[in-house]
Amino acid sequence: MPISTGDSIPATTFKLMTDEGPVDVGSDALFGDRTVVLFSVPGAFTPTCSAKHLPGFVAKADEIKAKGVDEIVCTAVNDAFVMGAWGKSAGADGKVSMLADGNGDFVKAIGLTMDATGAGLGMRGQRFSMIVKNGVVTTLNVEAPRDYNVSSAEHLLGQL
Repeated sequence: MPISTGDSIPATTFKLMTDEGPVDVGSDALFGDRTVVLFSVPGAFTPTCSAKHLPGFVAKADEIKAKGVDEIVCTAVNDAFVMGAWGKSAGADGKVSMLADGNGDFVKAIGLTMDATGAGLGMRGQRFSMIVKNGVVTTLNVEAPRDYNVSSAEHLLGQL
């Protein structure tokens, strides 16, 4: 069953690319005692994700953080090297943390996977955004297949 508002974020580990290489980021440290905006994309460097989704959060990062958000996180079922390179190419440094869910453990744990094998992408995470306060989902926006509306930075900014 998919995660919903009022649910706690399950324990999982993401990977973050640093100058020294990939490092683990635990969900407890990421989401505990803070407010985090997290958005998930089907894949780094894919058309909608690169042209609209990530750039929208990069452009609106200051406005989002001004509403009391401690961190903005982008995640995808990609490795830390790809997420790091995509973040650099999109100017996300210092605005959006690019966390890899390389094996899809996070999206599996929250029940928001999608099968993109028909497009040659394998199992991925659905396109969604959420607001997490002190480890609990307070807002969840899951897109219909092939849509890009409710998970956008603009829509989420109106929910803060």
